[in-house]
This record gives sequence, structure tokens and C-alpha cells, in this order.
Amino acid sequence: MDKPIENFWSLRLESLKEILESNNFEVHIAADAQAAKRIVLEEILPKTDAHSLSWGGSMTVVQTGVYEALKKHPGVEILDTFEKGVPPAEMYERRRRSLLADFFVTGTNAVTETGKLVNLDMTGNRTGAIGFGPKNVVILVGRNKIVPDIEDAMLRIKNYSAPTNAMRLDKKTPCVKTGFCEDCRSPDRICNTWTITEKSYPKGRIKIVLINQELGL
Repeated sequence: MDKPIENFWSLRLESLKEILESNNFEVHIAADAQAAKRIVLEEILPKTDAHSLSWGGSMTVVQTGVYEALKKHPGVEILDTFEKGVPPAEMYERRRRSLLADFFVTGTNAVTETGKLVNLDMTGNRTGAIGFGPKNVVILVGRNKIVPDIEDAMLRIKNYSAPTNAMRLDKKTPCVKTGFCEDCRSPDRICNTWTITEKSYPKGRIKIVLINQELGL
């Protein structure tokens, strides 16, 4: 068989798509990051009639090019929560306002083979938006985020996603030095709010793009 790895992941993603759809998520499959960007911009966004856009912290949103494309999208209010050099008070206000955006894009720390999204957040703006607020939420998911169950999702997040994200963000936490979660009391701690999203409510409000490529942390 040619391209066994690609074939393996295609089968896995198709299976996960069916399971997620049974949990009321709208699901798309993208062959790679470029295809994911096209799906968001050409298939999902036009159907929402969105007048305001925002996003939550996600390397995947940046790596797919969705962030750069959306912040230039004409005729809509852009709440840019990634912009550099913005005073903390103003950024905090943007994050609050983004919870009422028409269109919110982010990633997920893990998705289980039973069709659940598992996330751990520092400020809670990303997890808050996934649960309630924005009219349309788009979750971009690299295949490396797929895990068997919730326990494995939490292990993945605590033992890999959280330490690597703390390193990426130059946080002063113990895991930056050790590579292991220490359940710390650091002011820079990024592990504060857990969410498990079992189903989308209303049906189709959360739209998931499964990407046949390793992206994000």
C-alpha cells in the first residue's frame, strides 16, 4: 500500500468525524494546514454572516494562516487578542469582548476518540468562549491532539502541552526548568481552568476542523 501513514490517519479522522458529529459538532476534515485555512475562510465563515471576529490562544490558528487571514477580513469588527505591545488592561478588555464575538477561532489541547474536547487554560477566555458566548466557534485540531480518553487527554496536557506552552511563553514556572508539571503556585501558572466539552449546544455551534497534519502543542 502506498502512503500507509496517510491512509492510517485518514481512516482515524473519518472515524472520529462520525463520533464528533454524533455529539452534535459540525465536523470538517482537512488534508493539511492550507486546506484547513480554505475550509475556514471559504466554507465555514461565509455561512455565519459574522460581523465580529476574534480568537483564543492557539499555535494551530497561527500555523494554518487563519489568524493572518482573519485579521485582514473586510467589513467586520476585529478583536485581535494576539496583537503585540497592547497594554495588559486593554488586552484583558479585548478578551472580555471577544466572548460576545459572532465568530471565534481557537484550538484544543486534546480531543478524545469518544468525541470530547479537553482543555486547560490560564485566563479562561478560550475555555469560556468554547462553552458559551460567541455565536460560532471553530476549533482547529491537528491529528497529534487525538487521544483515547479523558484520562489520556489530561495526562497529555499536564505532561506535554502545559510545560511546552509555558516554555513558549517564557513563563517563570517550575515546569520550564524540569519539563514536568509541578502543580505549582507560581504567579505565571498557566494551568487554571479545565473544561470538558462533551457535546455542542446548540447543535452545530461548535465547528471542528480535523487536520491530517501535526500542528500546535
